[in-house]
Amino acid sequence: MVNVEENRRAQRANGPAMVLAIGTAMPLNCVEQSTFPDYFFRVTNSEHKAHLKQKFKSICENSKIKKRYMHLTEDLLNRNPNIAAYAAPSLDARQDMVVAEVPRLGKEAAEKAIKEWGQPKSSITHLIFCTTSGVHMPGADYHLTTLLGLRPSVNRLMLYQQGCHGGGTALRIAKDLAENNAGARVLAVCSEITAISFRGPTDAHLDNLIGQALFGDAAAAVIVGSDPVSGAEQPLFEIFSAAQAIVPGSEGGIEGRLRESGLMIHLLRDVPGLISAHMEESLKRAFGPLGISDWNSLFWIAHPGGPAIVDQIEAEMGLKPEKLRLSRHVLSEYGNVFSTTVLIILDEMRKSSAEDGQTTTGEGHDWGVLFGFGPGLTVETVVLRSMPIHSL
Repeated sequence: MVNVEENRRAQRANGPAMVLAIGTAMPLNCVEQSTFPDYFFRVTNSEHKAHLKQKFKSICENSKIKKRYMHLTEDLLNRNPNIAAYAAPSLDARQDMVVAEVPRLGKEAAEKAIKEWGQPKSSITHLIFCTTSGVHMPGADYHLTTLLGLRPSVNRLMLYQQGCHGGGTALRIAKDLAENNAGARVLAVCSEITAISFRGPTDAHLDNLIGQALFGDAAAAVIVGSDPVSGAEQPLFEIFSAAQAIVPGSEGGIEGRLRESGLMIHLLRDVPGLISAHMEESLKRAFGPLGISDWNSLFWIAHPGGPAIVDQIEAEMGLKPEKLRLSRHVLSEYGNVFSTTVLIILDEMRKSSAEDGQTTTGEGHDWGVLFGFGPGLTVETVVLRSMPIHSL
């Protein structure tokens, strides 16, 4: 007779989920933040709105961003002028761009992760695709499967409209898939193109200016699996635990609404305060079982939604300045790239650890935390364990 319990146990992995490889990609078009206000008001035909331009310059100067990458170029705007307006019907044009570009950029990041992983694509059993940019059927997961030449039988999951916490969501789901399916190798891809939310300025929607100053385009991919093959796979981080929570009293903190004029994003001014006030509770819940209460003993991968969020987290948690160094660095070099941001910081973490001569991927620390913050307000808390550094 078949032993059902033994069969069930055999379907599951023995060990915890591990990040086995990371890849990132950006569009070729790079915009300098110092010159972006002049560019933005010129391409949106808004030079006559001098008072808004002055406000926008101040926002850009205070953003702590040096440069961003964008698929949307002046040539594309000239061919699709409604995108540059504030509220003109433009969803069809935006969708045509992102439906093609989101999986293409995701493919570039995924190929880098697969190359680093060093195993055949046929070994990928699951695909998670996350984007805030556009909605269509079949989705970006389907198109990426074709672009990469993955097996038609790969198990796919599409995550649309997650926002900035989506990178943490993808890791949480990848952990569950890897640990509950023996031999699973999960490719998780986040790809974001801001053409879906780009628009000109207006007095009626001042928080739109904040979004235009912060958001950029990027893709990142990770391969997650349990029980790494000795000599063939080199784990970078263990995903010890992952949890999602809604911040109490935060309803309407961040909202995105898809309209005929694209994705309208609304930001409340107290978002940094709401997030930082909730963080202590999330940390205690995540690290209490490990007996850890010194937050400076962790390595930190916190989504830098904006400079105020990073500053308030640092102050509220009593963190040393170096703890959020990589969050600030990624914000400076790429801007806020939605779900992709935390995965880029994860990549920077293991690289900087190796460059600094550390023995582990977490800058010399055993344990770390990855925080993703997004609409809701929603917080993803992922507890990571660093791994020994091998050649990268």
